[in-house]
Amino acid sequence: MKIKKAVITAAAETQRALPLQTLIDRDGEEKTVLTIIVEQALTAGIEEVCVVTWPGDEARYAPAVARHGRRVRFVAQSTPAGYGHAIHCAAKFTGDEPFLHLVGDHLYVSTTENSCAKGLVELAETEDCAVSAVQATRENLLPSFGAVGGSRVAGSEGIYRVDTVIEKPTPTEAEQSLIVSGLRAGYYLCFFGVHVLTPGVMEALGRAVVDSAGGSFPLSSVLSEIARREQYLALEAPGRRYDLGVRYGLLTAQLALALSGAERGEVLSNLAEMLADREMAAIAEQRKR
Repeated sequence: MKIKKAVITAAAETQRALPLQTLIDRDGEEKTVLTIIVEQALTAGIEEVCVVTWPGDEARYAPAVARHGRRVRFVAQSTPAGYGHAIHCAAKFTGDEPFLHLVGDHLYVSTTENSCAKGLVELAETEDCAVSAVQATRENLLPSFGAVGGSRVAGSEGIYRVDTVIEKPTPTEAEQSLIVSGLRAGYYLCFFGVHVLTPGVMEALGRAVVDSAGGSFPLSSVLSEIARREQYLALEAPGRRYDLGVRYGLLTAQLALALSGAERGEVLSNLAEMLADREMAAIAEQRKR
């Protein structure tokens, strides 16, 4: 299959302002978060992007991605019915095609030249199935993520065949159902925030919208269904995800971008100088006492 479309969700009330924040990209250029995410999708071979927004936010978001305006369109989530519903709002846009999905309140910083999305798209096109990016995550962070269990694909590096999906599992649930051979003790494969989803996943989301009768439901519940009836893979992402909505999230993401870019040496030098100044000030204060 060929993946030409992407869906970025940015409709949650608590994340509405995050895609509009400005950061310095790894190439040293000032860009909005939304532009950075859109460009990561485009570098993975995506031709069209749909951003799912809070009603009325289209007018604010359009200027934020003006440089890619012809490739980006917007659709509003008419009611705040949760994450799974937000993805389904793009059903007319995706049609009967597979699509790349990213969330608008996380930034993905790759440790390789390729974006975190590119390897995912390539694997999905090769295997003709849904694929989710995952990252080995400490047990204490399980309440923040969906997680998967399964087995490593023989002869592969970082590819897993998924058989279990649980949304924000407890440590007990994870220990019982999500142990994956080869991971360090106390670590589990949690979602990275990037997926390639098939038309079958969108159909399942549509059924979930009807069954929920206006209530919210997580994407994980639908992916759990997909894992039971068709091939579904997970790929360890070569990078890190940064939640922009947590305390110091934007600052941490900015540092990650800066330290992965061409001006890494300058950034490290500035940080070292800052830390040295603070240490000298602390020593001077102690001497006064």
